[in-house]
Amino acid sequence: MKVTRRTAMKGLIATGAATGLAPHLAAAASKVDLSPARWPKGEYDRFMTAQGVDRTRAGAARGTHGAVTVAYNGLAARAGLEALKQGGNAIDAVMTGALAQVALTMGAPISYFGIMSLVYHEAKTGKTYTMNAEWNTVRGESDPMSIPGQIDFSSTEALQGKGAPSGRTALVGGFMKGVEAAHRRFGKLPFASLFDPAIHIAEQGMPVTPLLDSVFKFRDKDIRRLPETRATLVKPDGSAYALGDSFRQPALARTLRAVARDGADYMYGGPWGERLIKAIQADGGKMTLEDLKSYRVIWADPLEAPLRGGYSVRTSPVPNFGGVSLIEAQNLADAAGLCGGEHWTKSSDALRKAAEITQLFAISMFPKQAQEAIYPGIDFSDAARVTKDHAAALWKQIEGGKTFTKWKRNSPMHSDDIVAIDSEGNIAAITHSINCVNWGKTGIFVDGISIGDPASFQQAMIARVTPGERLPAPTETGVLFKDGVPVLGFASMGAGLHQRTFQGLLNYTCFGMDVEEAINTADFYLPAVDPATGETTLTVPEGRFDEKVLAGTGLAWRVIPLEEARLGGEGKWVAISRDPKTGALHAASHNRNNSAAVAY
Repeated sequence: MKVTRRTAMKGLIATGAATGLAPHLAAAASKVDLSPARWPKGEYDRFMTAQGVDRTRAGAARGTHGAVTVAYNGLAARAGLEALKQGGNAIDAVMTGALAQVALTMGAPISYFGIMSLVYHEAKTGKTYTMNAEWNTVRGESDPMSIPGQIDFSSTEALQGKGAPSGRTALVGGFMKGVEAAHRRFGKLPFASLFDPAIHIAEQGMPVTPLLDSVFKFRDKDIRRLPETRATLVKPDGSAYALGDSFRQPALARTLRAVARDGADYMYGGPWGERLIKAIQADGGKMTLEDLKSYRVIWADPLEAPLRGGYSVRTSPVPNFGGVSLIEAQNLADAAGLCGGEHWTKSSDALRKAAEITQLFAISMFPKQAQEAIYPGIDFSDAARVTKDHAAALWKQIEGGKTFTKWKRNSPMHSDDIVAIDSEGNIAAITHSINCVNWGKTGIFVDGISIGDPASFQQAMIARVTPGERLPAPTETGVLFKDGVPVLGFASMGAGLHQRTFQGLLNYTCFGMDVEEAINTADFYLPAVDPATGETTLTVPEGRFDEKVLAGTGLAWRVIPLEEARLGGEGKWVAISRDPKTGALHAASHNRNNSAAVAY
């Protein structure tokens, strides 16, 4: 199959409100209630309790009617499953789950004003669609290199960010526009019903788990800077929320009810948007109401490429560079012979090759001239990078000693995923993020919604696009096909999302693992880079790799305790497989954190 990037739908823009229901949906509107108050007795409490429990193996579920899996927040997976049980499809499920995920995390790693990437396969037509609801840059930001801020993964302190807080670090997020646009085009349930679980969580409150407690501690100083944020995230008496406390979000519940009633325009130019602009400009930001009103999601046909053994993948096209990187890495794996040898958990040579290949993800952030200077004669155009000829030529140079990474020799962003498959075989996979570390250093809140500081570390990338245009995104979300038939939906997140996707797809397509095995097999993380020297150290989870295999790579390595994995560069990859003959579903969640997979 020829590598293609079909463009028949490129630039198709979603407009209008999602609140007008088609006649066949209007009749069903009064019957649909996804609120946990209507779930079977004890089920909500059981899933809420599990929010405070970290896994050591992937959550797994099997069914034939529908399945949902998440990287974090198992309760959100159950919310998505409820959408399926009440007649919704895969789009309804992932959007319901995503809305619940933000409420469950207090808007720290993900936000209703964050970003979203969607890949959707429609079973009845056989077509796959992608939706980009990623960051828009700010039209009035003419000098992005002077935007304050910097973070790195060298220490927890460094992750908190440097420089003075500034409204200039905010970008225009498309999450809520994406929820509305995806539902308007493909959803079946009433738009307002998708908000039921999130509103219930915000109004009823939730216990502060060990994870939420650590987030409060991590940002304690920053969340006390502004009055509205203090009122949202600090107790009325000035003390910090702590483990075991109940945390409620009444302002957020009111905002979500307004969006459920009025549509996303309530945020993008409406009353909420007006208050957002006032808050950002009060902190020196240049965003205007026009930046919000002009935001549009972008629908496009997928980037499609053959892999191996009859497998092919459909993923997000540019301006998302994650799809290009995903395909390039899979082709490099073939060029390096990774599929024909021992697994990297057993072979030092394979581990070294896999680490080298996945580090090339960062080259997407370099200008074309720099890419070609590092690897002379290699064509780094988007069209070339997804071909097997490109991978073969590039691997030849890497094998000859032209490594992209300055490895140290022997002598750590946040987001969430949700994937769903319904009884018809529709597959929806999304990644969404606040794209900064736990609320960001600015700690801005507007009516219960967190506003991150994603521009504080992306100045160079912002400078490469015209002000007001879409910022390239690294997300890797897609649908895997076998002999032209969809068999797997997947999504990835975390600082090591590229490494995790690379390993997950190879485990499934090369080594014959099912989705559970693919996730539970030992994985390596995003390597750690010393900001002073640029030296890079291989990082792996504690107790998962044989030290002889690690030592044999010739690279310095660091073992990350599981409790530090979230900030240690781990990636999360979740997937649901579907047997095209029987319709049997097998869902698997992340093998760490409070993830879950559910099915019926």
